[in-house]
Amino acid sequence: MPISEKDRLAAEVENRWVDFQDGLSNKRRYPVEQFRAFWDAGKRYAELTKNDPLIHRKVVAAINGLREFLEVERKRIPGTIIADADRLESLLFSGYDPYFEGDEPRGCESGEGCCADAGTFS
Repeated sequence: MPISEKDRLAAEVENRWVDFQDGLSNKRRYPVEQFRAFWDAGKRYAELTKNDPLIHRKVVAAINGLREFLEVERKRIPGTIIADADRLESLLFSGYDPYFEGDEPRGCESGEGCCADAGTFS
């Protein structure tokens, strides 16, 4: 019986999660590359299963509480790892991407004046 794309991606997420956890055993260097590979696999899985009410249990186990796991695992976490963990959880469980770069309302690209005139009506 052929393996579905969903099953294949779930297995990839699980494998990347194990690789990332193995990388965490090195206390000197944070496994950023392994996290990125896990994150990419998780994002592809979340995009594939966006409208699917059933998701693999092992994927849920790897992604649910990811931010909390990362914060407890190490005191110093490089770059945007925590934000990416939040983003991945949101993608999988809520079905939306909270990352807004390029999706800002008109006039808010610079970050200035977006809410400055929120109380005025024309």
